[in-house]
Amino acid sequence: MVFIKTLNIDGLTPKYPLIQGGMSVGISLDNLTSAVANEGAIGIIGTAGIGLLENDRVKNVKEANIEALKKIIRKTREKTKGIIGVNIMVALSDYAELVTTAIKEKIDLIISGAGLPLNLPSFLEKDSKTKLVPIVSSLKATQIIVKKWWQRYKYLPDAIIVEGPDAGGHLGYKKEDLDKEEVQLENTIPQVVNYTEELKKEHGKEIPVIAAGGIDSPEKVKKMFSLGASGIQVGTLFIATDECDADIKFKEALINSKEEDIIIIDSPVGLPGRAIKNKFLEEVEKGERKPFICNFHCIKTCNFVDAPYCIAQALLNAAKGNLDEGFVFVGKYGYKIDKITSVKDVINNLFQNV
Repeated sequence: MVFIKTLNIDGLTPKYPLIQGGMSVGISLDNLTSAVANEGAIGIIGTAGIGLLENDRVKNVKEANIEALKKIIRKTREKTKGIIGVNIMVALSDYAELVTTAIKEKIDLIISGAGLPLNLPSFLEKDSKTKLVPIVSSLKATQIIVKKWWQRYKYLPDAIIVEGPDAGGHLGYKKEDLDKEEVQLENTIPQVVNYTEELKKEHGKEIPVIAAGGIDSPEKVKKMFSLGASGIQVGTLFIATDECDADIKFKEALINSKEEDIIIIDSPVGLPGRAIKNKFLEEVEKGERKPFICNFHCIKTCNFVDAPYCIAQALLNAAKGNLDEGFVFVGKYGYKIDKITSVKDVINNLFQNV
């Protein structure tokens, strides 16, 4: 190891400048999150649908999500003294309740994307130590968030994650824009870094920029650092680890995938998503509906009346190993992963010779 940047998120300084992407439903829970934190990076719990994991027939989903989030945060804390956070999507219908719960549980940081988290600082209490980190896909989105947060709350982000179009899961771009040069990380990172430098001059606050989406090698890590990023966020690489909370069949779907299997889908949430093609998604593409009653109302933007399937149920099924009734979200280069390793190996491989 030649050189590793220091990532400082308002006093949170992990050994490695790496945040593990928060993956839902049920992919990054206490096992994966604590393992990453124990290795000296930042572990993140994926919160979407967290209350459905023990019982997907639960009547009060909001209440179940709150109780499950408390339980998982506490279980994670029992397993690590490292830095842990949660990923809470703005699009979740119980966004406010989950944010409030995480802050009460004294979580180290909240990462929030899938929409602009314009009111996130409003949930902080006077003695809160939780750091707030929005996920953005452009300079414009960054500027809107910063302007609103400063005007309303006199608060600036503690870090900013810039997620490019090579990420897995839901993407903050129009489908037709994914390959455009101007939206690639190489272009967006320097723009956001320059903007945070202006903010530092104006307000005296250091706001690290973290690059996310398709970062799967030491060469890409070095590239992001050379563009001004202070850290990276990585999700897909951690799926194929012993410590990942998903079922072995979920992990095998990733390690058995080929380049042509990784496709862009139209998610019921109203955003494009990157996933591994399988029988379930092929049937959806052919127009075969998966009839369901929307018991969850989990995502504000979900058009559940016309949706061909329930995304919460499909992701939950996949996490539990039932790939006939679900599918796997994955990053653009997930097909390169061909074996199950460990969290330690993933981190060491990313930072070798950096």
